[in-house]
Amino acid sequence: MSDNLPAIPGMNNTVASTGGTGGGGLGFLALAGRTAKLAASALFLKEGMHSLRSHMEANSTAALRLAEMCGQAEVEPRFTSMIEDVSTALTGVAEASGDMVNAADSVDTDARGFNGAHEQEYRPGYEASNGSGVQQAKPGFYRRTGRRN
Repeated sequence: MSDNLPAIPGMNNTVASTGGTGGGGLGFLALAGRTAKLAASALFLKEGMHSLRSHMEANSTAALRLAEMCGQAEVEPRFTSMIEDVSTALTGVAEASGDMVNAADSVDTDARGFNGAHEQEYRPGYEASNGSGVQQAKPGFYRRTGRRN
């Protein structure tokens, strides 16, 4: 399954890398990679929703024009009304896709904010741990034993 997203550091074929510490995706790089992928996915969603909105607005406008032409041609009013209903529904889809753009924008912003805070808080410890040359416990080990690192 391909998601068409760009390669993201800390990700390995959609399975999170742990930066060499093991632990099934709980490591510093794995979390950073997953939240970066979330932010990228939100951007792709925004792009798709913008395209959908534009398409639905164009279709709604076309349906209104068709309804006007049907009215001028004295087509049975119930059919003209159905076409107007379609235009209204397409406008609703366009508005809903705008709401999705706003939601995706929030997800993108929140994921990037989380990544920044995570980077600031944990990067120094990650760098020190990797630079020490000492084998580190798997992520989550200290939590399972009740000890804090």
